[in-house]
Amino acid sequence: MVIFLGFLIGFLAAIPLGPLNIFAISQSIKHGFSRGFSVGLTASFLDIVYCFFAIIGISYATQPINELIPLMKFIGAVLLIVISVQLIKQSKNFERESPRKNHYKAHSGPVMIALLLYVSNPTIYTFWLAVAGIVTAHQGLIHAVRQPALFALACGCGSAVWYFILAKYTSKYQRMFKPKAFRMIVVGLSILLIGLAIYNLGTLFIG
Repeated sequence: MVIFLGFLIGFLAAIPLGPLNIFAISQSIKHGFSRGFSVGLTASFLDIVYCFFAIIGISYATQPINELIPLMKFIGAVLLIVISVQLIKQSKNFERESPRKNHYKAHSGPVMIALLLYVSNPTIYTFWLAVAGIVTAHQGLIHAVRQPALFALACGCGSAVWYFILAKYTSKYQRMFKPKAFRMIVVGLSILLIGLAIYNLGTLFIG
């Protein structure tokens, strides 16, 4: 039951269109499945870490995170704008990923960006704290380390399955895109990221 619940929460939590999904889509379209999925795997690994520590440390984590939320929103907004501008610049050069390319070097950039997007998003902190509160209240997971570990791992597996589907589906049609269509898609995704950045900045002054 714990594993099924964790998998379901991880899968459903990864679906909403946010910065990580948008970035994963852009990487899948431009560079293929492996680049897009590497973004998703980074997020899934962090899901496991965040979920686990939220469960075992829920009573200590809330106050420090609340104090850092405004700073995290500002940093996250700036990061989204920088990434958007970079994506728009890259959209001018429509190149297929070479099979001989250094895959470690090619994947390290997207992985680092995914890491920064995840860490700078305060919504993720509050989400996992909320999940931890509900789960510990109804399942008693806080009393044993093994149960939180299994639950967190299941959450990560659930989100990984979503990102696998997302990267596989978008990369499947990669070669169907003409340069003009590719640029329009990437620019559109970049505009969505900028919109999220503006929303983040707006929440600093409203409410």
